[in-house]
Amino acid sequence: MVVGACLGVAAASAVGVWWLWSVFVNTRAGQLVETAALDGAEYGQTQLWKVAERVLDVVSVGFIAAVLIAAMLIAVLRRRWELAVQVAVLMVGANLTTRFLKLEVFDRPELGGHGQYGNTLPSGHTTAAASVSAALLLVVPPRVRPWAALIGAGYTTLTGVSTLIGQWHRPSDVVAAILVVLGWTALTCAMIALRPARGTGTATGAVRRVDAGEAPPTPAAMRGVIAVLVVVGVGAGASAAVALSHSWHDREDLTTRADQVTAYLGGAAGSLMAACLAFAVMLVLRQAAASRWLDDRT
Repeated sequence: MVVGACLGVAAASAVGVWWLWSVFVNTRAGQLVETAALDGAEYGQTQLWKVAERVLDVVSVGFIAAVLIAAMLIAVLRRRWELAVQVAVLMVGANLTTRFLKLEVFDRPELGGHGQYGNTLPSGHTTAAASVSAALLLVVPPRVRPWAALIGAGYTTLTGVSTLIGQWHRPSDVVAAILVVLGWTALTCAMIALRPARGTGTATGAVRRVDAGEAPPTPAAMRGVIAVLVVVGVGAGASAAVALSHSWHDREDLTTRADQVTAYLGGAAGSLMAACLAFAVMLVLRQAAASRWLDDRT
């Protein structure tokens, strides 16, 4: 059941990425709405960019490599050798997928003069931030997982919104990147759940050997963090839906400052929604995969 849920999330993520491209990139209406969001980022940009630029400057190939090595080291120190490999699969797979989709699969047609800058979906910076956060969620000890999910959602949102502030990306680019990472994380959790048991005489002894001292997260922490992520995500999603509805309805005449700022803030809210709900799902899948693996061994 856990493996099926993981595969279902991965499939849904893939469909979500395609849907975002087909609606917001491959149609005139979608391009008009996101162009308004891009234009809306100009208001207040001078002050916001001072923070956003610093956030984006952190993301680089070297940064990804450093976090990957650190995550693999954590897995090795916990004597979870296969988890080190799985984390590498997640980070490399997610970032290469984003690059392949952006450069080789998706294009951005010029529909009414709104196809400038070429295709930018999914966002590479957001993929990097989300994949780094997801990797740490996978490898940290169980008790820390809820907080890793919370911090990961915050960092991913901050990076995604920073790309909007700098007009580097459109909202659909950010959400698509988060879905790419969610899909790869779900596949990695399926690998964890399918991991064959290895014992040293008895299954119980193996559990004690590998997971000694690794207390599970408290039910209150799990429920609390998941509740926060879901409530914030749903609230942000509602705000994004209201803004999108307005922008979509008036898409042929989004020329006023209010219209453009509404589209921009709606895109930022959509990015927050995607990050919060994605990390809530990641946390649930990671915990379920670990529980199934332990159940299979005892």
